[in-house]
Amino acid sequence: MLRRSVLLAATLGCTLATGAAAQHPGNPHSRFTGFLFGDITFVATEWDRPEGFLIGQLVGHGNALLTERLSFFGEVSVTARDDSYGFEIERAIVRYDFADFFKLSVGRYHTPISYWNTAYHHGLWLQTSVARPELIRIGGIFLPVHFVGVLAEGTFPASGLGLSYEAGIGNGRGEIISRPGDAGDANRRPAGVFGVSLRPEAIAQGLEIGASAYIDRITTETVAADELIGSVHAVWQGSGPELIAEYVHVQHDVEGDAERTSNGFYVQAGHRLPGRLASLIPYARFERLFVDEADATFASLEDYDAMIGGIRWDFETLAALKLEGRRDRRQGGDWMNSLFVQVALVVPSFGSVGF
Repeated sequence: MLRRSVLLAATLGCTLATGAAAQHPGNPHSRFTGFLFGDITFVATEWDRPEGFLIGQLVGHGNALLTERLSFFGEVSVTARDDSYGFEIERAIVRYDFADFFKLSVGRYHTPISYWNTAYHHGLWLQTSVARPELIRIGGIFLPVHFVGVLAEGTFPASGLGLSYEAGIGNGRGEIISRPGDAGDANRRPAGVFGVSLRPEAIAQGLEIGASAYIDRITTETVAADELIGSVHAVWQGSGPELIAEYVHVQHDVEGDAERTSNGFYVQAGHRLPGRLASLIPYARFERLFVDEADATFASLEDYDAMIGGIRWDFETLAALKLEGRRDRRQGGDWMNSLFVQVALVVPSFGSVGF
């Protein structure tokens, strides 16, 4: 993962740095850099669901540096459906950088309530495994994947702890709770999110520890509930090891009813092999989701258990082949076995585009 992150960061950083140096009053041009992600997955499973070859999301990331401090980032996806393809604006963010410790933006984000949600986004080449953990699955309802509003963020690298923060306010979940409030807040009760993380490089390079909280009021045709979400994570991504652990607690409070709580966690461990085998990353993940059966907000959710093992082969710098076996079950039922073979790649673009 470190190698992939460095590649993207270096490409983006160099391009944007060049753009910043080229900006001056009266210059109508911006610097643009972008990435295109795609994947194709073969699935064989005991579950009653589609098998064979599945076309994954085609995802485009683009960042335009409009001035030295003002930038625009966009992410769009195209997803295969039974009868067509669905287009989605995943992220659209305008940001102004006042300083390293204070950057202010407005737009549509991946909610910073889960480490995985803000570290890997939609391009599956970015992540080691074939799919996301169940608790932060795209299209799922356990956590709000997207957030529309305003966000302040910053880092204090001189602290020695690598302290970072994020704080935002905006539209909460929509009337369909898997969706954000793109067209406005559903109940005029704004949602709030706050997160903090530490990267103490003096202790261990690649170590990150963090926590976040999310507060909202959910209003649907059948449910009105106050929602409180808390999460903690610990991550270690060095030149070889990859360890990601995350725990999430979700609490719903419906007037006249008892508090309903659900919990989920996952632990994923992998290691890039040394020497001539450095293109291979064996990995494993264990995850569980505990859902309160009496919680009407999560009426369509079930308990979930999964054990996953696989290997990723970076057969080219910008392309990977993943072989993954999965054994999972829902609501304490029978264990089901699945096999996934995925090819994921990224296509970078370099240079500038005039607007």
